[in-house]
Amino acid sequence: MAGFRAVAASFVVPGPAGVAVRTRLRLTAVEAGVLREVGGLLGSLASGDLAVRCRDGLAHDAECWAVRKRVLTGVSSSRWAGSITKATHDQWALARRGLAAYIRGLEAGIAVVRHRLSLPVGERGTKRAAGGYRSRREWHAKSRRLTVLVARRDRAVAEWRAGRVRVVRGGKRLANTRHHLTDARLSEGGWRGRWDAARMFLSADGETGKRYGNETIRITPDGHLSVKLPTQLAHLANAPYGRFALAGAVVFPYRGEEWADRIAGNRAVAYTLHHDPDRDRWYVTASWQRKPAPALPLDAVLTAGCIGVDMNDDHLAAWQLDPHGNPVGEPHRFCYDLSGTAPHRDAQIRHALTRLLHWARGCGVRAIAVEDLNFDRDKTREKHGGRKRFRRLISRFPTSRLRARLVSMAAEHGLTIVAVDPAYTSRWGAQHWQKPLTTPRRKTSRHDAASIAIGRRALGHPIRRRTAPPRNDQSDRYGHRTVQAPPDARGCDGNRPPATDRPHGEPPPNGTRKRQPSASTTVQDAPRTHQRVQDPLTRTG
Repeated sequence: MAGFRAVAASFVVPGPAGVAVRTRLRLTAVEAGVLREVGGLLGSLASGDLAVRCRDGLAHDAECWAVRKRVLTGVSSSRWAGSITKATHDQWALARRGLAAYIRGLEAGIAVVRHRLSLPVGERGTKRAAGGYRSRREWHAKSRRLTVLVARRDRAVAEWRAGRVRVVRGGKRLANTRHHLTDARLSEGGWRGRWDAARMFLSADGETGKRYGNETIRITPDGHLSVKLPTQLAHLANAPYGRFALAGAVVFPYRGEEWADRIAGNRAVAYTLHHDPDRDRWYVTASWQRKPAPALPLDAVLTAGCIGVDMNDDHLAAWQLDPHGNPVGEPHRFCYDLSGTAPHRDAQIRHALTRLLHWARGCGVRAIAVEDLNFDRDKTREKHGGRKRFRRLISRFPTSRLRARLVSMAAEHGLTIVAVDPAYTSRWGAQHWQKPLTTPRRKTSRHDAASIAIGRRALGHPIRRRTAPPRNDQSDRYGHRTVQAPPDARGCDGNRPPATDRPHGEPPPNGTRKRQPSASTTVQDAPRTHQRVQDPLTRTG
C-alpha cells in the first residue's frame, strides 16, 4: 500500500542459553578482609591488563593475548590470568560496541537537524517527520549545533577506525561522583568503599572435566567454598594447595538442584564474588551455559491462540486471543513503576512479568506476542525538540531488559515469545477494535486495542476485522470476501440460502430465518406445489 512501510514477518524469539543464580555469603571479619585483599590485588592486575589491551587496539592478536596471559601468570596463577584476560577483552569489546552506538546516535541527530534546517522557518511537521524550526534564532542555534555534532561524529569515527576506546574500570559515573560528593550525599569514605568494591576482581570461569566444574573458585556439594589464592598472597592460605576456605556453607535456594547436578557431573560453572558496600554484604553468583531448547515452528506454538501484550511506560496491556484472532474474556493490565533506582525498576518489571506469565498459564495458551521495539533512532534529542518529558519516557523505557527478562522467565513456564513488527499496531488497533469492544461496563483503552492488533499479527491475521463488501453489490459475484470464512465452514457467517428456496411445508434449513414468509397476493408468486387456475366467469355480487 502506498505510503505505508512493509511489515516484517513475525518470528519465534530464541530461548535463553545461560543461567545465573545468586546467594548471600555469611563471612567473618577475617574472611571478609582476606577476600578484599585478594579482590584488590586481582583488580589492580585487571586494570593494568585493560590498559595494555586498549593500547593494542585493532592490532591485538593471539600472540598479544598469550603475552598478556604469560605476564599475569607470574604474579597470580594460570587460571586467574585466563579469567582476567578474557574479562578485559570482553570489556574492551563492550566499550567498542558502545562507541558504535554513540556514532549511530550522532548520525541520527545529524540527519534530523539537517532535515529541519532544510525546511522553511515555522513549517509544521507531521507525525512521521519533524517540521521546521519555530524561529530564525532557533534555526541559527541549530545550525551551529549541527557543526558540533558533525565534529563529534568525525572524532568518534576516527577513534572507531583506530580501535581506540574510552573505558573506566568501576564506571565513569562513579568516577565523576568523586568530584560531587555533596550532591551525591556521600562522604569520602563512603565513595571509596563503592569505588574499591566496583574495581575488585573475583571472577573465575568454569572448566568442564575439572573437580566440581571450577578449580579457581570451588564450591563442593555440601556448600564449602574455597578460593585459589594468587602467588603473592599464598601466605594467607588456610587449606592445602594454597587455597583459602570459608567456614560458612553456601546454599542456592533457587535452582539449587540444577546447580548440584552440574557440579556432580564436573561440568563448568563460573563463580563471581561481589561485595555490596551499602549493606556491607557479600554475595556469590553461579552461572553456567545450557543447551537452548529447539525453537518450535510458529504455527505449532499458536495452535491454542496467544496473548497479545502491548508494552507501555507504566503497564503491560494484555488480551487473550483464540486461534481465529478473536479476543477472549476481558483485557488485563499489569502495572509497574519505572521511577527510582535501577534495582527498583528491575524488581517492578520482574513482578509485572511474573503476574503476566501466571495468568498466561491459566489461560492455556503456549505463546505470548510482543512488539519488536527499538527506540535507538527515537532517543535523539534533535527529533522531539523541547518535548523533554517524552524524550525521558522513551529513554527510560526498558525495551531490552524487559524483553530479556520476559524471554528467560517465559522459558521456565513453558511459554514461547513471538516478536511482531510494531508498525501501526496502536493506530490500527484503535481504529478497528477500540470502539466495537467498548461497552457500558467496559472501557477499552487504546493500549488494549493495540494488544489485540499485536496478537492478530502474530497469528497471521490482518488487524482489521473484515474487508469491504465485493464490488457493485452485496453478492459474491467477484468471489468471496478474503477475510471471512468460506461458505462451507461450519459455524461461520457464510452465504445463506434463501429461506423460500425449499418445498412448501418442509422445515427451513439450518442457519436460515425461522419466521415464515408472508403469503403472496399475486398469481405469479404462487408456491410451486400449487396450480394456477383461472376462473372463466367473473364473480359478481
